[in-house]
Amino acid sequence: MKHQFLTTALTLSLVASGAMAAVPAKVADRLGKDLTPMGAEKAGSRSGVDNWSGRQVDGRKILAGYDGGALPNPFAADKPLYTITAANAGDYASQLTVGHKALLKAYPDSYRLHVYKSRRSCTYPDFVYKAAARNAAVGQVVDGGNGISEAIMAAPFPIPSSALEIVWNHTLRYRGERIARDFNYAAPTTSGDYTLTFTRDEVVFPYSNAQNQRAEDLNNISIYFVAYTSSPARRAGNVVLVHETLNMAKEGRKAWTYSPGTRRVRRAPNIAYDNPITNGDGLGTSDQYDGYNGAPDRYNWTVLGKLDRLSQQNNYNAVHTPYETFLQAGHVNQDVMRYEMRRQWVVEGTLKGTARHIYAKRVLRMDEDSNQMTAGEMYDGRGELWRIQEIGQAPDYRPEAHTCWTTGGEFTYDLLAGRYLGLAMKSGRPANFVTGLERLTPDYYTPANVRRLGR
Repeated sequence: MKHQFLTTALTLSLVASGAMAAVPAKVADRLGKDLTPMGAEKAGSRSGVDNWSGRQVDGRKILAGYDGGALPNPFAADKPLYTITAANAGDYASQLTVGHKALLKAYPDSYRLHVYKSRRSCTYPDFVYKAAARNAAVGQVVDGGNGISEAIMAAPFPIPSSALEIVWNHTLRYRGERIARDFNYAAPTTSGDYTLTFTRDEVVFPYSNAQNQRAEDLNNISIYFVAYTSSPARRAGNVVLVHETLNMAKEGRKAWTYSPGTRRVRRAPNIAYDNPITNGDGLGTSDQYDGYNGAPDRYNWTVLGKLDRLSQQNNYNAVHTPYETFLQAGHVNQDVMRYEMRRQWVVEGTLKGTARHIYAKRVLRMDEDSNQMTAGEMYDGRGELWRIQEIGQAPDYRPEAHTCWTTGGEFTYDLLAGRYLGLAMKSGRPANFVTGLERLTPDYYTPANVRRLGR
């Protein structure tokens, strides 16, 4: 009951408040006490959410002999507590998202959720916790929600007071300062046939650079991003470059593409909002990458609550499963997916009357421990559920990484097409590179370098 009253109070505060400013000192003082240093509730719940222990996964024994491939599963000995299928879904309705219920109905013979013990093992370095404490006192949303001020390093609003602040927490959550990832895309046909697209992205997060003291130090750039495709042959050499701005009212996202067919670098203002996602076979939009990205300005955002729901967590087994058995018709192999009960901030975006987007409404579900979006639902202009997102996450427990991010892949299920899109999949690919990336400086993220990468 204590959790229910607390959740209700917080939800009512969020819905009623139009505040875009830092929280009072007595509220910020809750960080590290009844709230984790990142603002999540420490206490578990009767629905199965575990207490937050604050202990990082001890990888010393697990990583003995580790060769840089997919991270070993620290919870390999865990067995499912129960399995939810179309036949018993009614017994677990309160644990399922709208998307889960729709997928169970669409694929009653094969879609299932294996539910495991909730292991809230997502932790961050002390300097991130220190930044979060400062952000609670100074962070602000500015320019009608299109930018933030003062905050740095960690999610800007560890104790959010509006739906927009929750969205910004996802967008600017801590993912380290630099990272490089080798991964695959795939868009299986209705019969399960697919072609793997091999991609590398290299990302710098100036917002997470310890040399910067406040958002105003960033020259309005929060992320430098480049991604280049190596296969299949028809896509090899394509490169995308993005400078993501921090205050999008001052200047929007800047993007460029290089095509080996034309051997030219072009400005690409279309890499945003509802334009088709690169290598997505028309099954997703640019602003679906990483769950949700970019300017929040086309939607009116409201808070639906903080809800206990199942989500893909600690999905280490997925990255050890060969694509031949992982990618199936209709959906991925659910037998290698791990679901846990977690608390999620749930926000709804309703398209503004003056704005254009193929999604008239979208629901984003943010994990309270990491602020990462782990699920979502997108609706068409008729108000019908169209697409469903599932995003796995797990701690990268290597000492040099010490963060939480996508593990197992990002998946968009199109109910109308009967197909799905898999992004950020890493079966047979190495773990993310987080060291030896000193070459990734702002000078690397230039149109001239894009041309070199494409060649």
